[in-house]
Amino acid sequence: MADPYQTLGVARTATEADIKKAYRKLAKELHPDRNKDNPKAAERFSHVTNAYDLLSDKDKRARFDRGEIDGDGNPASPFGFGGGRPGGGPRPGAAGGGFRSEGFEFGAGDAEMGDIFEGLFGGGRRGGGGFSGGFGGFGRQQAAPKGGDIQYKLAVPFIDAATLAPQRVTLGDGKSIELKLPAGVATGTQMRLAGKGQPGPGGAGDALVTIEVQPHRFFTRDGDDVRVDLPISLAEAVLGGKVKAPTVESAVMLTIPAGTSSGKTLRLKGKGFHKRGGGRGDQLVTLMVDVPADDPALRAFVESWDAGAAGNPRAAMGV
Repeated sequence: MADPYQTLGVARTATEADIKKAYRKLAKELHPDRNKDNPKAAERFSHVTNAYDLLSDKDKRARFDRGEIDGDGNPASPFGFGGGRPGGGPRPGAAGGGFRSEGFEFGAGDAEMGDIFEGLFGGGRRGGGGFSGGFGGFGRQQAAPKGGDIQYKLAVPFIDAATLAPQRVTLGDGKSIELKLPAGVATGTQMRLAGKGQPGPGGAGDALVTIEVQPHRFFTRDGDDVRVDLPISLAEAVLGGKVKAPTVESAVMLTIPAGTSSGKTLRLKGKGFHKRGGGRGDQLVTLMVDVPADDPALRAFVESWDAGAAGNPRAAMGV
């Protein structure tokens, strides 16, 4: 949703005359009849007309300046949930009997818009009726517009995102559907549900679902890998052995090498997130030796142990 001021190249303090002048200049340059071999020009023409539509309406412009609506005229909902008219969909209050072309609509009451294009391309008005285009095929009847899109946010548990567990989504009409998560899903991933938006003359718009992966109490994500700190006892660290380790799917047996120090990381292949191109990341298990806070027997052992024979563990740091 681009800033309409930036789209037209005017300052926020621009007068109505400045806005109209900027629009006339851009519309003349980008009009589809003058750029038949340049689809990007037609796309920019649509953005420019939408920007002018918003800024030429005093009420809409004021609401945009206050942050109540976005550049597309949709409510700026703080909850990320709401509907809006699609690009080129009929704007509220537009007069009936008009026609739509390239993302902009004209009606019998759109006198100002008709005057602008009449001056640019030499079009005329018929009888006392609606606007008649005199510039090539611009005035030809277009397909009826679809309804607006509706945006949703979906909170997905960390484990579900890692394992691609299906999610149930309740839409605005009260119906629930099952949503299949894509490989590589992450916070910000957007999924489009065709035909699940607002109804319109040309069919329903779409539902846009933005994913938000929830944090986990001990797993963290590192790209496609999953990281976890695993506590082990002093005996397990010294003597080694097998311990249970949690993964995003189920617990597995992990072999601890004898003489393990805190910070040693072991890798479990294929226990991470599903990758977009296929395959899965790994789970990285960092071992953390858990020393009892007050164990008399352990204290007595350490006091009688010749620690000097083990050498200085900080020697490599020069201290």
